Amino acid sequence: MFQTNPGILRALCLAFLLSVQGAGAIKADHVSIYAMFAQTQRPTGEYMFELDEDEQFYVDLDKKETIWRLPEFGRAFSFDAQGGLTNMAIIKSNLDILIRRSNHTQEPSEPPEVTVFTQEPVEPGQPNILICYVDKFFPPALNVTWLRNGLPVTEGISEGVFQPNKDYTYHKFYYLTFLPSTEDFYDCKVEHWGLDAPTLSHWEAQESVQVTETTENVVCALGLVVGLVGIIVGTVFIIGALRSSTHNPRNQGLL
Repeated sequence: MFQTNPGILRALCLAFLLSVQGAGAIKADHVSIYAMFAQTQRPTGEYMFELDEDEQFYVDLDKKETIWRLPEFGRAFSFDAQGGLTNMAIIKSNLDILIRRSNHTQEPSEPPEVTVFTQEPVEPGQPNILICYVDKFFPPALNVTWLRNGLPVTEGISEGVFQPNKDYTYHKFYYLTFLPSTEDFYDCKVEHWGLDAPTLSHWEAQESVQVTETTENVVCALGLVVGLVGIIVGTVFIIGALRSSTHNPRNQGLL
């Protein structure tokens, strides 16, 4: 994986300009950093462009087109996919040269951390989206399979793109549209070079419904306790005020 940061040069130039005499009146709260990543999500690779660690677009090398992260980005900016294709060709050429000149020592693989959760609170019978979040792995190459009751699921699935972390590991999201049922359970099966065996991250509606009900019961109980404590404290204050008024000498003199 190669990374170039043209924004760093801009930031250095800006820092120099701000340091020269007479530049004290110029203030910059933030300097944006641009970065380009060549990734191996597919055999042909993938070219991604990000701003401050948020993806703006990537170039699909198979379709030879620019895919914007949000449609609004595509309406506000433009990027010729040919530029990404050219840069990828250059990077691959440089990589071949480095491989020939290196000792061919493979970079250690970092195993992923896998978490499964739902997009919305679980309600049986209501459509929802199950999300499998795979994080902190290297290299960016995964095999992810959704399982329902132990059997592979092939419909209603989608996935994001590989996103780089600050430590040069990666993270990625996988999605499954499903109808929650207390009779079904799901697993996100992840295979990676850093794992000795595939890992399964388990999820089932029954557990989520129980957790939700337990949370609601705890909140109700806490609300009831707080209300009772408020009543007791208020009653104590009222009784105390009445006793104080009764034993006050000034009040007795008036009577």
